[in-house]
Amino acid sequence: MKDDHGVFRSRFTVWLYLSPTILILAVFIFYPAWKSIILGFYRSNLFLGTRTFIGLENFRNLFTGILSPGFIQVMVQTVLFSTLVVLFGLSFSLFLAVQANKNVKGAKVYRMLLIWPFALSPAIAATIYLFMFNPEVGIVNTVFDALFGMRPRWLDSPVLAFFLVVAASVWKNIGYNIVFYLASLQSIPKTPLEAASIDGASRFQSFKMVMFPLLSPTTFFLLFTNLTFSFFDSFAIIDVLTKGGPIGPAPFFDNEGITTTLMYKVYLDGFGGSSNMGFAASEALVMMSIVAIFTFLQFRFLAKRVHYEG
Repeated sequence: MKDDHGVFRSRFTVWLYLSPTILILAVFIFYPAWKSIILGFYRSNLFLGTRTFIGLENFRNLFTGILSPGFIQVMVQTVLFSTLVVLFGLSFSLFLAVQANKNVKGAKVYRMLLIWPFALSPAIAATIYLFMFNPEVGIVNTVFDALFGMRPRWLDSPVLAFFLVVAASVWKNIGYNIVFYLASLQSIPKTPLEAASIDGASRFQSFKMVMFPLLSPTTFFLLFTNLTFSFFDSFAIIDVLTKGGPIGPAPFFDNEGITTTLMYKVYLDGFGGSSNMGFAASEALVMMSIVAIFTFLQFRFLAKRVHYEG
Protein backbone atom coordinates (compact mmCIF):
# COMPACT_ATOMS: atom_id res chain seq x y z
CA MET A 1 0.00 0.00 0.00
CA LYS A 2 1.03 3.60 -0.62
CA ASP A 3 0.55 6.64 1.57
CA ASP A 4 -0.81 10.00 0.40
CA HIS A 5 2.60 10.94 -1.03
CA GLY A 6 2.85 7.83 -3.21
CA VAL A 7 5.45 6.14 -0.99
CA PHE A 8 5.17 2.45 -0.14
CA ARG A 9 4.52 1.87 3.55
CA SER A 10 5.97 -1.64 3.64
CA ARG A 11 9.43 -2.70 2.48
CA PHE A 12 8.00 -6.11 1.70
CA THR A 13 5.77 -4.54 -0.95
CA VAL A 14 8.76 -2.78 -2.50
CA TRP A 15 10.77 -6.00 -2.72
CA LEU A 16 7.72 -7.84 -4.02
CA TYR A 17 7.46 -5.47 -6.99
CA LEU A 18 11.23 -5.61 -7.56
CA SER A 19 11.49 -9.40 -7.30
CA PRO A 20 10.76 -10.22 -11.00
CA THR A 21 13.48 -7.83 -12.16
CA ILE A 22 15.93 -9.04 -9.51
CA LEU A 23 15.24 -12.64 -10.47
CA ILE A 24 15.88 -11.98 -14.16
CA LEU A 25 19.08 -10.05 -13.41
CA ALA A 26 20.31 -12.77 -11.07
CA VAL A 27 19.67 -15.63 -13.51
CA PHE A 28 20.78 -14.02 -16.76
CA ILE A 29 23.42 -11.45 -15.68
CA PHE A 30 24.82 -11.79 -12.15
CA TYR A 31 25.15 -15.58 -12.06
CA PRO A 32 26.75 -15.88 -15.54
CA ALA A 33 29.10 -12.99 -14.71
CA TRP A 34 30.17 -14.72 -11.50
CA LYS A 35 30.71 -18.02 -13.32
CA SER A 36 32.84 -16.19 -15.92
CA ILE A 37 35.02 -14.71 -13.18
CA ILE A 38 35.57 -18.16 -11.68
CA LEU A 39 36.16 -19.75 -15.10
CA GLY A 40 38.91 -17.22 -15.87
CA PHE A 41 41.17 -19.01 -13.36
CA TYR A 42 40.85 -22.41 -15.08
CA ARG A 43 42.05 -24.09 -18.24
CA SER A 44 38.76 -25.45 -19.48
CA ASN A 45 37.83 -27.20 -22.71
CA LEU A 46 34.17 -27.03 -23.62
CA PHE A 47 34.08 -30.12 -25.83
CA LEU A 48 36.37 -32.38 -23.80
CA GLY A 49 34.76 -31.38 -20.52
CA THR A 50 38.13 -30.90 -18.79
CA ARG A 51 38.90 -28.20 -16.23
CA THR A 52 42.20 -27.48 -14.43
CA PHE A 53 42.87 -24.67 -11.98
CA ILE A 54 45.80 -22.52 -13.22
CA GLY A 55 45.41 -19.31 -11.20
CA LEU A 56 46.40 -16.16 -13.08
CA GLU A 57 48.02 -17.94 -16.03
CA ASN A 58 45.21 -17.05 -18.43
CA PHE A 59 45.53 -13.35 -17.62
CA ARG A 60 49.33 -13.56 -17.83
CA ASN A 61 49.10 -15.13 -21.29
CA LEU A 62 46.90 -12.29 -22.50
CA PHE A 63 49.68 -9.75 -22.10
CA THR A 64 52.99 -11.66 -22.01
CA GLY A 65 52.42 -15.08 -23.62
CA ILE A 66 52.64 -16.16 -27.24
CA LEU A 67 49.02 -15.13 -27.74
CA SER A 68 49.55 -11.61 -26.40
CA PRO A 69 50.34 -9.92 -29.79
CA GLY A 70 46.98 -11.03 -31.15
CA PHE A 71 45.09 -9.99 -28.02
CA ILE A 72 46.75 -6.57 -27.89
CA GLN A 73 45.98 -6.07 -31.58
CA VAL A 74 42.33 -6.92 -30.95
CA MET A 75 42.21 -4.49 -28.01
CA VAL A 76 43.51 -1.68 -30.23
CA GLN A 77 41.06 -2.58 -32.98
CA THR A 78 38.16 -2.67 -30.51
CA VAL A 79 38.96 0.78 -29.13
CA LEU A 80 39.34 2.21 -32.66
CA PHE A 81 36.16 0.50 -33.86
CA SER A 82 34.12 1.69 -30.86
CA THR A 83 35.45 5.24 -31.18
CA LEU A 84 34.48 5.45 -34.86
CA VAL A 85 31.04 3.89 -34.32
CA VAL A 86 30.22 6.26 -31.45
CA LEU A 87 31.69 9.36 -33.11
CA PHE A 88 30.11 8.90 -36.54
CA GLY A 89 26.92 7.42 -35.13
CA LEU A 90 26.16 10.36 -32.84
CA SER A 91 27.32 12.98 -35.37
CA PHE A 92 25.22 11.66 -38.26
CA SER A 93 22.24 10.99 -36.01
CA LEU A 94 22.26 14.52 -34.63
CA PHE A 95 22.61 16.05 -38.09
CA LEU A 96 19.75 13.97 -39.51
CA ALA A 97 17.57 14.59 -36.46
CA VAL A 98 18.00 18.36 -36.83
CA GLN A 99 17.01 18.12 -40.50
CA ALA A 100 14.06 15.83 -39.72
CA ASN A 101 12.85 18.23 -37.04
CA LYS A 102 12.22 20.97 -39.60
CA ASN A 103 8.67 21.73 -40.69
CA VAL A 104 8.79 20.50 -44.28
CA LYS A 105 6.33 18.62 -46.46
CA GLY A 106 6.51 14.88 -45.88
CA ALA A 107 8.45 15.23 -42.63
CA LYS A 108 6.64 12.29 -41.00
CA VAL A 109 7.56 9.94 -43.85
CA TYR A 110 11.14 11.19 -43.75
CA ARG A 111 11.37 10.54 -40.02
CA MET A 112 9.91 7.06 -40.39
CA LEU A 113 12.47 6.15 -43.07
CA LEU A 114 15.29 7.38 -40.82
CA ILE A 115 14.10 5.34 -37.85
CA TRP A 116 13.25 2.02 -39.51
CA PRO A 117 16.83 0.53 -39.57
CA PHE A 118 16.60 0.23 -35.78
CA ALA A 119 13.76 -2.28 -36.22
CA LEU A 120 16.14 -4.65 -38.01
CA SER A 121 18.27 -7.15 -36.16
CA PRO A 122 22.05 -6.72 -36.48
CA ALA A 123 22.24 -9.92 -38.55
CA ILE A 124 19.64 -8.62 -41.05
CA ALA A 125 21.39 -5.25 -41.26
CA ALA A 126 24.69 -7.01 -42.00
CA THR A 127 23.02 -9.21 -44.63
CA ILE A 128 21.72 -6.11 -46.41
CA TYR A 129 25.24 -4.68 -46.49
CA LEU A 130 26.59 -8.05 -47.64
CA PHE A 131 24.32 -7.93 -50.71
CA MET A 132 24.85 -4.21 -51.35
CA PHE A 133 28.66 -4.51 -51.32
CA ASN A 134 28.91 -7.84 -53.13
CA PRO A 135 31.83 -7.32 -55.57
CA GLU A 136 30.03 -9.01 -58.48
CA VAL A 137 26.32 -8.21 -58.23
CA GLY A 138 26.08 -5.61 -55.45
CA ILE A 139 24.35 -2.31 -56.18
CA VAL A 140 27.33 -0.32 -54.88
CA ASN A 141 29.82 -1.92 -57.28
CA THR A 142 27.32 -1.67 -60.10
CA VAL A 143 27.22 2.10 -59.60
CA PHE A 144 31.00 2.30 -59.14
CA ASP A 145 31.53 0.34 -62.35
CA ALA A 146 29.19 2.60 -64.31
CA LEU A 147 30.72 5.82 -62.98
CA PHE A 148 34.39 4.99 -62.43
CA GLY A 149 34.96 1.63 -64.14
CA MET A 150 36.02 -0.08 -60.90
CA ARG A 151 34.72 -2.88 -58.68
CA PRO A 152 36.39 -2.75 -55.23
CA ARG A 153 36.77 -5.99 -53.29
CA TRP A 154 35.19 -4.59 -50.13
CA LEU A 155 35.55 -7.64 -47.91
CA ASP A 156 38.99 -8.71 -49.17
CA SER A 157 40.76 -5.44 -48.42
CA PRO A 158 41.56 -5.04 -44.68
CA VAL A 159 40.97 -1.26 -44.67
CA LEU A 160 37.76 -1.43 -46.73
CA ALA A 161 36.42 -4.34 -44.67
CA PHE A 162 37.09 -2.52 -41.41
CA PHE A 163 35.29 0.65 -42.49
CA LEU A 164 32.45 -1.36 -44.03
CA VAL A 165 31.80 -3.01 -40.65
CA VAL A 166 31.93 0.45 -39.02
CA ALA A 167 29.46 1.81 -41.60
CA ALA A 168 27.06 -1.11 -41.10
CA SER A 169 27.19 -0.68 -37.32
CA VAL A 170 26.55 3.06 -37.55
CA TRP A 171 23.64 2.53 -39.94
CA LYS A 172 22.09 -0.17 -37.76
CA ASN A 173 22.07 2.04 -34.65
CA ILE A 174 21.33 5.39 -36.26
CA GLY A 175 17.55 5.03 -35.97
CA TYR A 176 17.82 4.47 -32.21
CA ASN A 177 19.83 7.68 -31.81
CA ILE A 178 17.49 9.71 -34.00
CA VAL A 179 14.45 8.73 -31.90
CA PHE A 180 16.02 10.22 -28.78
CA TYR A 181 17.43 13.28 -30.53
CA LEU A 182 14.10 14.04 -32.19
CA ALA A 183 12.28 13.78 -28.87
CA SER A 184 14.82 16.12 -27.27
CA LEU A 185 14.72 18.62 -30.13
CA GLN A 186 10.94 18.82 -29.96
CA SER A 187 11.06 19.49 -26.22
CA ILE A 188 13.53 22.39 -26.49
CA PRO A 189 11.77 25.67 -25.67
CA LYS A 190 11.74 28.24 -28.46
CA THR A 191 12.55 31.18 -26.19
CA PRO A 192 16.35 30.68 -25.97
CA LEU A 193 16.61 30.16 -29.73
CA GLU A 194 14.52 33.25 -30.45
CA ALA A 195 16.65 35.26 -28.04
CA ALA A 196 19.82 34.11 -29.79
CA SER A 197 18.35 35.06 -33.16
CA ILE A 198 17.43 38.54 -31.90
CA ASP A 199 21.00 38.96 -30.61
CA GLY A 200 22.28 38.32 -34.13
CA ALA A 201 23.55 34.77 -33.70
CA SER A 202 23.89 32.68 -36.84
CA ARG A 203 22.28 29.25 -37.15
CA PHE A 204 25.57 27.55 -36.37
CA GLN A 205 26.15 29.79 -33.34
CA SER A 206 22.62 29.13 -32.10
CA PHE A 207 23.17 25.41 -32.47
CA LYS A 208 26.58 25.48 -30.78
CA MET A 209 25.77 27.85 -27.91
CA VAL A 210 22.09 27.12 -27.27
CA MET A 211 20.73 23.95 -28.87
CA PHE A 212 23.63 21.57 -28.32
CA PRO A 213 24.00 22.35 -24.58
CA LEU A 214 20.29 21.66 -24.17
CA LEU A 215 20.80 18.33 -25.93
CA SER A 216 23.72 17.35 -23.68
CA PRO A 217 21.67 15.05 -21.37
CA THR A 218 20.52 13.05 -24.40
CA THR A 219 24.02 13.00 -25.87
CA PHE A 220 25.43 11.83 -22.55
CA PHE A 221 22.92 8.97 -22.44
CA LEU A 222 23.49 7.99 -26.09
CA LEU A 223 27.25 8.06 -25.62
CA PHE A 224 26.94 5.24 -23.11
CA THR A 225 24.38 3.20 -25.07
CA ASN A 226 26.37 3.51 -28.32
CA LEU A 227 29.55 2.46 -26.54
CA THR A 228 27.76 -0.61 -25.21
CA PHE A 229 26.40 -1.36 -28.70
CA SER A 230 29.85 -1.11 -30.30
CA PHE A 231 31.37 -3.50 -27.77
CA PHE A 232 28.63 -6.13 -27.60
CA ASP A 233 25.79 -5.81 -30.13
CA SER A 234 28.09 -5.50 -33.17
CA PHE A 235 28.91 -9.22 -32.87
CA ALA A 236 26.32 -10.34 -35.44
CA ILE A 237 27.36 -7.66 -37.92
CA ILE A 238 30.98 -8.83 -37.80
CA ASP A 239 29.99 -12.50 -37.94
CA VAL A 240 27.82 -12.09 -41.04
CA LEU A 241 30.07 -9.69 -42.95
CA THR A 242 33.65 -10.77 -42.29
CA LYS A 243 33.88 -13.57 -39.67
CA GLY A 244 36.52 -11.34 -38.06
CA GLY A 245 38.78 -11.20 -41.14
CA PRO A 246 40.66 -10.42 -43.27
CA ILE A 247 44.20 -10.41 -41.89
CA GLY A 248 45.60 -6.88 -41.67
CA PRO A 249 48.99 -5.51 -42.71
CA ALA A 250 52.20 -6.47 -40.89
CA PRO A 251 53.80 -6.00 -38.45
CA PHE A 252 51.03 -4.87 -36.08
CA PHE A 253 47.78 -6.12 -37.61
CA ASP A 254 48.67 -9.56 -38.97
CA ASN A 255 48.11 -11.62 -35.80
CA GLU A 256 44.30 -11.56 -35.93
CA GLY A 257 41.61 -10.54 -38.39
CA ILE A 258 41.35 -6.78 -38.84
CA THR A 259 37.64 -6.74 -37.94
CA THR A 260 37.98 -9.01 -34.90
CA THR A 261 36.84 -7.18 -31.77
CA LEU A 262 37.13 -8.35 -28.18
CA MET A 263 33.59 -9.70 -28.18
CA TYR A 264 34.20 -11.70 -31.35
CA LYS A 265 37.56 -12.99 -30.10
CA VAL A 266 35.90 -14.27 -26.92
CA TYR A 267 33.54 -16.24 -29.16
CA LEU A 268 36.36 -17.59 -31.36
CA ASP A 269 38.55 -18.66 -28.44
CA GLY A 270 35.69 -20.14 -26.44
CA PHE A 271 33.76 -21.99 -29.16
CA GLY A 272 36.31 -22.50 -31.94
CA GLY A 273 39.90 -23.61 -32.32
CA SER A 274 41.23 -24.72 -28.93
CA SER A 275 37.84 -24.12 -27.28
CA ASN A 276 39.55 -22.89 -24.12
CA MET A 277 36.64 -21.48 -22.17
CA GLY A 278 38.93 -20.34 -19.35
CA PHE A 279 41.03 -18.23 -21.70
CA ALA A 280 37.89 -16.80 -23.29
CA ALA A 281 36.49 -15.98 -19.85
CA SER A 282 39.67 -14.08 -18.95
CA GLU A 283 39.31 -12.09 -22.18
CA ALA A 284 35.69 -11.33 -21.29
CA LEU A 285 36.77 -10.02 -17.88
CA VAL A 286 39.33 -7.72 -19.50
CA MET A 287 36.67 -6.51 -21.92
CA MET A 288 34.24 -5.79 -19.11
CA SER A 289 37.01 -3.94 -17.25
CA ILE A 290 37.62 -1.74 -20.29
CA VAL A 291 33.91 -0.92 -20.55
CA ALA A 292 33.82 -0.16 -16.82
CA ILE A 293 36.82 2.17 -17.15
CA PHE A 294 35.26 4.01 -20.09
CA THR A 295 32.00 4.34 -18.17
CA PHE A 296 33.81 5.67 -15.10
CA LEU A 297 35.71 8.24 -17.19
CA GLN A 298 32.49 9.25 -18.90
CA PHE A 299 30.73 9.96 -15.61
CA ARG A 300 33.87 11.43 -14.04
CA PHE A 301 34.70 13.99 -16.72
CA LEU A 302 31.74 14.38 -19.06
CA ALA A 303 28.89 14.44 -16.53
CA LYS A 304 30.04 17.86 -15.35
CA ARG A 305 29.41 19.29 -18.83
CA VAL A 306 25.84 18.04 -19.03
CA HIS A 307 23.37 20.89 -18.83
CA TYR A 308 20.08 20.03 -17.20
CA GLU A 309 17.37 22.61 -17.75
CA GLY A 310 15.51 23.88 -14.76
